[in-house]
Amino acid sequence: MEKLLITGRPGVGKTTLIREVGRALRDEKPVGFYTEEIREEGERKGFELVSLDGKRRLLAHIDIEGPFRVGRYGVDLRGFEDFLDSIPWDDPSFQVILIDEIGKMECLSEKFKRIVSRLLDSEKRLIATIAMKGGGFIAGIKARKDVRIFEITPKNRNSALGEILQAFGGPKTR
Repeated sequence: MEKLLITGRPGVGKTTLIREVGRALRDEKPVGFYTEEIREEGERKGFELVSLDGKRRLLAHIDIEGPFRVGRYGVDLRGFEDFLDSIPWDDPSFQVILIDEIGKMECLSEKFKRIVSRLLDSEKRLIATIAMKGGGFIAGIKARKDVRIFEITPKNRNSALGEILQAFGGPKTR
């Protein structure tokens, strides 16, 4: 049961790394998602979700009004939960899960927290990025004895893919 959490400062390359991991493990048909920044005229305006099979959905944007906010971003919680429903987390034919990220925006969703908890308790192999800071749910996950935490830094980011794949046990043969 391999569970690996990647953490690091914002902008250090966690999302890039999880995408590279997904490519390296593509023969195992991982499921999950990563996030992409939405930029306009060089300024970050929000975040878009991208499933590993290519579906896209808005997660957060400065123009979203409503009660769910993280900093200057409004979070489309209903859209996020609909997006989560489109991913076959529990399908037994998928044994590798990638999640980018377990962070403040995502943790506004009780559904997301239930999915993550269930995956951590399952036999599935999981690699997820997780916020460097955060209490509650985030701190609880990082404190689990059954997870390994890998901190990506500017010094190790070029070697991080190999280190992550080695720590994760590499691709499994069926």
